[in-house]
Amino acid sequence: MSVLYAIASIRNPVFDVFFSLVTRFGEEVIYLAVALFFIWCVDKFEGYYILSVGFLGVIVNQFLKIVCRVPRPWVKDPSFSVVEGTKEAATGYSFPSGHTQTAVGTFGGIAYWHRKKVIVIPCLVLCVLVAFSRLYLGVHSFADVSFSLLMAGVLFFTLEPLFRYFQKNPSRFYWFIGGMGVLSLAFVLFMELYPFAPDIDAENLKSAFKNAYTILGAVLGFGLVYWLDQAYIHYETKAIWWAQLIKLAVGLGLIIALRIVLKAPCNAITGGHASANAIRYFLIVLFAGALYPLTFPFFAKLGKKREKEEIKEETHV
Repeated sequence: MSVLYAIASIRNPVFDVFFSLVTRFGEEVIYLAVALFFIWCVDKFEGYYILSVGFLGVIVNQFLKIVCRVPRPWVKDPSFSVVEGTKEAATGYSFPSGHTQTAVGTFGGIAYWHRKKVIVIPCLVLCVLVAFSRLYLGVHSFADVSFSLLMAGVLFFTLEPLFRYFQKNPSRFYWFIGGMGVLSLAFVLFMELYPFAPDIDAENLKSAFKNAYTILGAVLGFGLVYWLDQAYIHYETKAIWWAQLIKLAVGLGLIIALRIVLKAPCNAITGGHASANAIRYFLIVLFAGALYPLTFPFFAKLGKKREKEEIKEETHV
């Protein structure tokens, strides 16, 4: 706690706003937006790499949270205060840091994939800022953040050469997806079968159940959409830059809408059980990876049509 108290001593209104914004780069929405940007607009396997680093990170992170059950700093020390408005997003137990894990896995992975200074420097700066923001805001300890930094680094370092291999051997990727599916199912079974102590915090336990089923549904959906694309869809990511922006903006808007719209019916089907999250995220991934890409030929034609018009104008001149 001494580290957190030292950092808390430099708090001021400007830093409070800055680090409250920076910390959002470790949230699920940003992670999904970045991964989908690469999957839809740049290179599928780089996107799969970023997505998989995140999936595995969530499995390990959430498992450790519920096993170690380390309380948040303000629970450990009631006299310690956090930056106002940050407790709401700090769900689950404290160790390890999910935001740090997500940010470092995502942006560290991008940096390691490209290894160009123009990409590496801003990505690493962002990783450091997000990690520090968790300490500054007071929602994690130094141990929480340090472990997540290490774990995310191990994941993106070890998975990168594997995904370079999958780029050249796409059929082998099924084995990797299957492995993630087994780990996801094992986590769900652990949550359902393990005899948790009666005094365990109910909200933290609920959060762990939700995350376990969410990642299972997402991984199962990922496996299905990969097969559909390899067997039938074969969508292309290329389009003119402004068409890519429209494609990304529309797609993300539809996914955000789906997350909201599907919540109530999925909860109704399962009677409010955490498995509702598995159904919801399975459908979201199915939309993102198989249904929405069916529109990509339209976005690709937007640029081609404009190019043809420009060529005709130049010819007439």
